[in-house]
Amino acid sequence: MQHPKNIAITEFEYHLPTEKIAQFPLNKRDESKLLVYKNENIEVSTYQQLSQYLPDNALMIFNNTKVVEARLLFTKNTGSTIEIFCLEPHYNYANIAFAMMQTEKVLWKCLIGGAKKWKEPFLEKTLTVGNRTIVLQAQKVEQQADSYIIEFSWGDATVSFAEMLHYAGIIPLPPYMNRHATENDAERYQTIYAKFDGSVAAPTAGLHFTENVLQQLATKNIIPTYVTLHVGAGTFKPVKANTMEHHEMHAEYIDLPIEVIKNIANASPQKVIAVGTTSLRTIETLYWMGVKATQKPNISIENIAIKQWDAYELNAADITPHNALNNLVIWMQQNNIDRLITKTQIIIAPPYKLKVADALVTNFHQPQSTLLLLVAAIIGSGWRKVYEHALNNQFRFLSYGDGSLLWKQ
Repeated sequence: MQHPKNIAITEFEYHLPTEKIAQFPLNKRDESKLLVYKNENIEVSTYQQLSQYLPDNALMIFNNTKVVEARLLFTKNTGSTIEIFCLEPHYNYANIAFAMMQTEKVLWKCLIGGAKKWKEPFLEKTLTVGNRTIVLQAQKVEQQADSYIIEFSWGDATVSFAEMLHYAGIIPLPPYMNRHATENDAERYQTIYAKFDGSVAAPTAGLHFTENVLQQLATKNIIPTYVTLHVGAGTFKPVKANTMEHHEMHAEYIDLPIEVIKNIANASPQKVIAVGTTSLRTIETLYWMGVKATQKPNISIENIAIKQWDAYELNAADITPHNALNNLVIWMQQNNIDRLITKTQIIIAPPYKLKVADALVTNFHQPQSTLLLLVAAIIGSGWRKVYEHALNNQFRFLSYGDGSLLWKQ
């Protein structure tokens, strides 16, 4: 396979007028437009008709991560405000779920807005939780290159950190929306099937799905299969390097049971459709982990994780998705692992060829972004045709915008 290290991100530029960026969601999720791209042809529909474009018995992969209220605002005695943005747990914790369940105190990697104004030993925020008053304290423990380690403490063994965020925090809307979150965002910047706390950004392709759309899929025996990838703030990280070789891809947590991997392994005769780039990155990561397990059956959990360039530097030879995923299952069983919890740093960019997924449901992404590279890997240079059509036909862009169904070439 050729290497995408030499890709110049400027080749993936297009003009996105500010007025094309959706600032608010439509009143009804499934009335969003749907652009269908298959065999270089474009059709325009809505999510209400999505099932008409999918084959019977397809396997549809959804990301059931839940957006947490990751923005915490602390008001100082002077009246100025310091914002702490919770990125991910400290490496002390085995996974996000475990860290979210911590009581009394927890360590978290954070960004700080107004860090120079924070001179006190700690910041405080007084909350009402049920019928109790709880004081949340934040203390800087360590400064890192681009973030801080913060210790949050609240001294209550009956309240988890997930609950503290729910009471104290604000839903973190993407920076390009440039507005404050409203009460409506608490519901609408969340998929209807969100289950596991951990994301700081929504898996936005799933925002269009309603119970009605899921029922229509069920009539074609398309049953949702759920994976969990917790979306990090890195999803908005701009590519500042001239070539991709010098861009560090963000790593995100994957968490899924062995049964789901078995289901995906057995779906090879069917069509596999990923809902969202996070679902796609998850199932493609599983393939490459399976390749590692095939080549080195005794590989450790640390070394089986997928790094940025693994998909281009591992020799997969003739390892089929079915064999790779089955061998990953065998590796898990041999290591007494019934739930795969790891990180992926996979970058999907031309000339990558999808191993597991046949199609992607996704929104329209920012120019010069790794998400646009992912789209180009699926439909090649057709991405320009798709985006020009969307721009010229009143499609809404980015997180609250419309979406597309893209079949691989």
